[in-house]
Amino acid sequence: MKKNWYAVYTKSRCEKKVSASLTKKKIENYCPLNRIGGQVDRKKAVLEPLFSSYVFVYTTEMEMTAIRQVADVVNFVYWLGRPAVIKDVEVDSIHHFVDEHTDIMLEKTPVNVSDMVRIVSGPSMEFEGNVMAIKNNKVRVTLPSLGFMMTADVQKSNVELLDYSYKLRNMVS
Repeated sequence: MKKNWYAVYTKSRCEKKVSASLTKKKIENYCPLNRIGGQVDRKKAVLEPLFSSYVFVYTTEMEMTAIRQVADVVNFVYWLGRPAVIKDVEVDSIHHFVDEHTDIMLEKTPVNVSDMVRIVSGPSMEFEGNVMAIKNNKVRVTLPSLGFMMTADVQKSNVELLDYSYKLRNMVS
């Protein structure tokens, strides 16, 4: 059977515990952690789960029953009556985004259609996203996954505008 990424819903504040339990059972999983603080006020940085009550698992449909039986797992996240498959590219984007940014803001939102941009230099080079705001010489870029918006500030000089034909080519492929 083919493995896919799925999101499991956990009890509140049990993301790290569920991730550890899944790892112990040799089930590949990912609990993205957001580094909060630790630079300006000289306090130690805190690692908090980026997605509250979610852990991603890479598994087959056959192994789902065993995952549901892990302590503090509520269930899989469903879409149209089936466990929602998360695209590999989305999980890779989350990995990269979390590795390159701190103090990430996350908001549940529908994907908005607006100007597409690509970051041309800096730590998030080659990421693409929608321009949501331009403020104080910075562009706020969103990278949607699971109906969420991950946001980090990127210098305006590191962003290039993509033309409409680029959007059409990517919608077709």
